[in-house]
Amino acid sequence: MGSPALELEDVTVWRGEQKVFDGLSLRVESGERVAILGPNGAGKSTLLALISGDVHPVADQGSSRLFGEECWSLYDLRERVGLITPEQRGLFDDDELASDVVLTGLHGTYGITRGQTFTGAEKRRAWKAMKAAGVHELMWRDYGELSSGERCRFLLARSLVHEPGMLILDEPTTSLDPPGAWNFMGVVRSLMRQGTGVLLVTHDVREISPEIDRVVLMRKGRILADGKKREVLRAEHLSACYGVETAVSWRDGFCEIRPA
Repeated sequence: MGSPALELEDVTVWRGEQKVFDGLSLRVESGERVAILGPNGAGKSTLLALISGDVHPVADQGSSRLFGEECWSLYDLRERVGLITPEQRGLFDDDELASDVVLTGLHGTYGITRGQTFTGAEKRRAWKAMKAAGVHELMWRDYGELSSGERCRFLLARSLVHEPGMLILDEPTTSLDPPGAWNFMGVVRSLMRQGTGVLLVTHDVREISPEIDRVVLMRKGRILADGKKREVLRAEHLSACYGVETAVSWRDGFCEIRPA
């Protein structure tokens, strides 16, 4: 069995003068399909910043590893990890060719591909990724002509060019209309069914699809509950997490919550 995708043991993290994590431990195995769920201020953004290398744990306090590496760069690990965030949507110019957005994933860059060269094999990999994301028929359109949902699927294709074993999705359907969200998550669900590991970071329980096996519930930098989806997404746990009494129901493998 390979190294865990993510392994945090007794990690302490400060952001400015605020201690966000105090002895946090979390382990995500390769190929797992996990949702990190919690309200704003739960520590989800800090967890992503820790994974991306934008923040670092306090030295000599606990340990942190990504695919077995104690000191990592997502640039070096891009063949194993595909990270998608809402902020990435604004990193490309409107006149950039949509297919070029995907090609930039091969070199780990953003912006116009002018001056970069790509082999025939690399272009075939990009086309394969676009087909997997369901956007190959839009590849000749300008990025600025795409809807928000289409841009998200091109960013998904960009993350797939290296066929990573783990996708990390940060609030993936933020600002998308329902069709855009459904199309994007439909592709992600298909990838999960094919064996791709997913770490979904969200505040919205509706993003947790039936393919997600495990949920980690966070509040104020602490893990409130961690386990199988139906064991964690219970009224008492969600009420404690969000600070409001909730009622829970299930429909077609999706959890639905409402005020009690």
